[in-house]
Amino acid sequence: MKLIVFYSGEFGQRVVGNLVNYSGFCISCGEACTQCRNVRPGYAENIVALVEMPDPATLGDFIDDVEPYLPEVIPQADIAMVMNVHPDILFGLLPKLKEAGVKGIVGGSETPKELPLGLRKQLEEKAASLGMEAAFAKPFCALRPEATKPNIAAFLKKAGIGEPIIDVGVQKSREGKDHIVAANVVRSAPCGSTWFVAKRLLGLEPDQPDIRERISEAHHAYPCTASMERDTELGDTVLHKGGYIIREAVEDAFKKAKRLEK
Repeated sequence: MKLIVFYSGEFGQRVVGNLVNYSGFCISCGEACTQCRNVRPGYAENIVALVEMPDPATLGDFIDDVEPYLPEVIPQADIAMVMNVHPDILFGLLPKLKEAGVKGIVGGSETPKELPLGLRKQLEEKAASLGMEAAFAKPFCALRPEATKPNIAAFLKKAGIGEPIIDVGVQKSREGKDHIVAANVVRSAPCGSTWFVAKRLLGLEPDQPDIRERISEAHHAYPCTASMERDTELGDTVLHKGGYIIREAVEDAFKKAKRLEK
């Protein structure tokens, strides 16, 4: 599925890097790198355009005329991804995306001020009125495929991004204990952090007392770029919410762990 990306800021760059999967994208493991991401083909050939947008922080709360901020030409695509784009610009983009053949628009909020719940709902309603699917999540790694939005679901599956899913394999290590010998990423958080967390699981025991701390350390060490400012919608910080999501994904993987023969 052809993708067009509108973004600004570090998080957008990281999501694009994860999608493209170029050789120097993830350097978190340093010299211990085992090229674990090589099993995931890059999505570069399906990206028709990367459009860097102005940082919303440099613009006012309201933009009377968004036309100067909109691309003159939008190439044909199936899905549009938006990250850290001013909401007024987003509303102005929707009709142009429809004209370009876009079937679905996806995005995520990484700060409390970025696309609050009310605006996300308004964007979804506006997109629906134009015959397009729309899905937004806070944080982006909370985005799940939905049967009611088949085009977006198909994109998330093909790109391998959204709410993280990990497969774990274990072997007996000592009496009554298992240790993790394989951790495979089925679906990664859009920023790519799931790959690093999965790598850091190897050699651990699923029931060791500090397992949650180990998961949290890996999530922070990647590092997650979500805000540490308290979000009233979440009742916590966006970064902490991202941490809970990957922890739940890992704990779910432990419940379904496959026993591998030595």
